[in-house]
Amino acid sequence: MSPQSQSFVRAEMLPPKAPPATQSGVLKWLRENLFSGPLNTVLTLAGLAVVYLLVTHFYPWFRHSVWNANSMAECRATIAATWGEGATGACWGVIRERWHQFLFGFYPPELYWRPILTFLGLFVAVAPVLFTGLPRQMLAFSAAFPLLAIWLLWGGSVWPVVMIAAGFALGFAALKVLGPRSTLLATIAAVVGPVLFWLFVTGPVDDLLTQIVPIALTPVASDRFGGFLLAITIGAGGIALSLPLGVVLALGRQSNMFLIKSLSVMFIEFIRGVPLITLLFVASLLLNYFLPPGTQFDIILRVMILVTLFAAAYIAEVIRGGLAALPRGQYEAADALGLDYWKAQRLIILPQALKISIPGIVSTFIGMFKDTTLVTFVGLFDPLKGIPDFIRADFAWKGIYWEPFLFVGAIFFLLNFSMSRYAMYLERKLKRDHR
Repeated sequence: MSPQSQSFVRAEMLPPKAPPATQSGVLKWLRENLFSGPLNTVLTLAGLAVVYLLVTHFYPWFRHSVWNANSMAECRATIAATWGEGATGACWGVIRERWHQFLFGFYPPELYWRPILTFLGLFVAVAPVLFTGLPRQMLAFSAAFPLLAIWLLWGGSVWPVVMIAAGFALGFAALKVLGPRSTLLATIAAVVGPVLFWLFVTGPVDDLLTQIVPIALTPVASDRFGGFLLAITIGAGGIALSLPLGVVLALGRQSNMFLIKSLSVMFIEFIRGVPLITLLFVASLLLNYFLPPGTQFDIILRVMILVTLFAAAYIAEVIRGGLAALPRGQYEAADALGLDYWKAQRLIILPQALKISIPGIVSTFIGMFKDTTLVTFVGLFDPLKGIPDFIRADFAWKGIYWEPFLFVGAIFFLLNFSMSRYAMYLERKLKRDHR
């Protein structure tokens, strides 16, 4: 046997060696994230320089802040007396004095309990929708909350709201009774029945009940709304209405029926091709020309309808992208199980498409909520421009500028950041690919 063919067998064990050195802690994180290479190091140093310049420039302005002041002149006098002539500082006294206008607009102060109760009810209503671990019985309150919120915010007699709820209940009953026989007939009855009920039955019954049992709250006109009360009212209503409408439009655009597909495509492309401000002007000026003479159509309702249509067109395209991302096998599997179109969409197709579309849907919601500030161009007092301009009209606060923008921007950031964090939570919860 040649020496090359013989295998080597060690006769003695080698002594154990020390384990390799491990890296952890702050230094490792800095090396990997901020100083991993020449370009990353240069960008890190440049970023630190920019941050240093911004902090050194704006820190004195924040440091010299004044919180207790009844006018801009008092703020300037306090800053000059404390930090010397020529010093500048933020005058947060305007926020302390006018916070109620930023939040509630011109809503009567003695009725603040109504929007506060509405906001608390909003959290309770959306909780079972956002978090599935809560009792499903809470969804009944979620379904009834929109009408309750309308009555609390605008006031007036309770019976018109009850009549609207009765119309929806009638449509739901028609859908349940006729659904097993014919889906098409049930859908038509669920739409036509409530409309006929509201047109011919609501008025006489409402007048009768108002005379017999006059339950009412103090009415508040829409021109008293403003600030974040107005922005959240329009934003929450638009979000709640635009998502189901966007789903319907996306399914319509994917439909094999020529008329439905054509109408959906025309609506989506027209809305996406027109600026939102144009639609708001339509809601403010032109919409009344298409209504019967003497019709009083609430301006906030008009704006909410146009904002909803605008957001629904974008959500439809986002959901269509989710539908297109699904493999063809999912549709074939639904057909193999013998499911009809609506059951396949509800049980198999839409849950997966909506999961894929979550980032785009939330981005559309955030953009729509920020776009509620455009209502200032139709005479409503939004929190970003309408309310600050009204406050600056007071001689005591003439000259105030950055403080209202920073305060309003901080609240917008908190609300939008909360939506984005929830979207990330929902994505992690629904991510099952690697489980």
